[in-house]
Amino acid sequence: MKLPRFDGELSTVARLFLSVSVTVIALASLLGAAGAVTGNPFLLKLHPYLFFIGFGNLAILILNRYLTAAIYAELKIDPVKQVRYIAVVLLSLLMITVAVAMEWPLLKALTGLMLMILVTGPIREIFTTLSIPKIWKEVSVRYYIFDVLFLLNANLGLFTLGLKEAFPDERLIPFFVTQSSYFLGSSFPLSISVMGFLYTFAWSRSSKRELVKRLFSLWFYVFVGGVLLFLIVILAENYLGMMLISHFLLFGVMFLLGSFGVYLYHFFHKNFPHPALAFLLSGLALLFATSGYGIMNIYFLKGIHFGTIPPLHPDRMWIYHSHTHAALLGWITCSFIGMLYIVIPSIMRSNSLETLRSELALSALLPGPVMNKAFRQLIVLLLSATAILLAFFLENDLLLGVAGAVYGCAVYFLSVNLRLEMK
Repeated sequence: MKLPRFDGELSTVARLFLSVSVTVIALASLLGAAGAVTGNPFLLKLHPYLFFIGFGNLAILILNRYLTAAIYAELKIDPVKQVRYIAVVLLSLLMITVAVAMEWPLLKALTGLMLMILVTGPIREIFTTLSIPKIWKEVSVRYYIFDVLFLLNANLGLFTLGLKEAFPDERLIPFFVTQSSYFLGSSFPLSISVMGFLYTFAWSRSSKRELVKRLFSLWFYVFVGGVLLFLIVILAENYLGMMLISHFLLFGVMFLLGSFGVYLYHFFHKNFPHPALAFLLSGLALLFATSGYGIMNIYFLKGIHFGTIPPLHPDRMWIYHSHTHAALLGWITCSFIGMLYIVIPSIMRSNSLETLRSELALSALLPGPVMNKAFRQLIVLLLSATAILLAFFLENDLLLGVAGAVYGCAVYFLSVNLRLEMK
């Protein structure tokens, strides 16, 4: 990873964000692959923390802010402050690595507390700059803002998890604070932002804009409300509630996947094959797979209390791992890469968010060879992600390790492919 010299420009921060975030995802994948092959418990335990803490915080603190500020220009971006955000997140990765290696839960709690304090800054800026009615006026901004709030909750989960591991007999810490619940809560940041991104750069450009706006406004309440309600019924161990909500969300994802596929077909036919949109469609497809695995999880979860380790019977743990990895490697990472193939070139063109605010954001900002390589990158990502899911089913650690390593290299190729844009 080559870190550019900081000159106070927005484009420089965007290049730094791209390099660091892609490296974090690739590193987490490679460490997970190495852990699968060697059986090293430290690597197996560390790699999800690197993904959630590093990628989750960077995506919301930097990328999410670009998307929000592209709609409301009064929400200024301070490049110096964003570099500090990146530095603190990198420090938190070092702290969590030491905490896991040395088994120091209080250091883990301190990491969560530090990240909580970090996230309160952008939240304060948002709510002191934008009024609630103004936030609610723009459908996509609702998604973006709630993702910041979910990130604060995720970091709170890391803080309380560290305290519970340090003081396991302390009754003040709720019973549902477990490593699984922390990972579950940390998987939502960026997920909601992707929905807002899809609305801004796809459906909002439809000829039936008012109808689309109403439908996506409704989907906001269904998706965000469904996620929150689902967390409640999980804690309450309400089997029927979990099944009903998960099926309802599954049907919503099916509608999104089908309608976005139609949009993609028409866009490719009228304009040109844009790799970013293909990544986003692939992300939705793997969100559908995530939902399917989630329903299977719930089916085999019946009778098992929340917080049980392992969360499913050992013979069914492949379903649990497939569910989590389809979400992280498929839905979240594929969507993230697709977003960056639009956002980074847009910022590089004008050293501002002006291109991102205009119709040019979906134009051919990338050279033909770069877009062709992006499509090949997507093929490798999908094949390796499929191999990872197959490896969980077959319980084949060697296949899991090889596929994970290939996946990590394919993710890192994003930084290589956009190198010309980063100059």
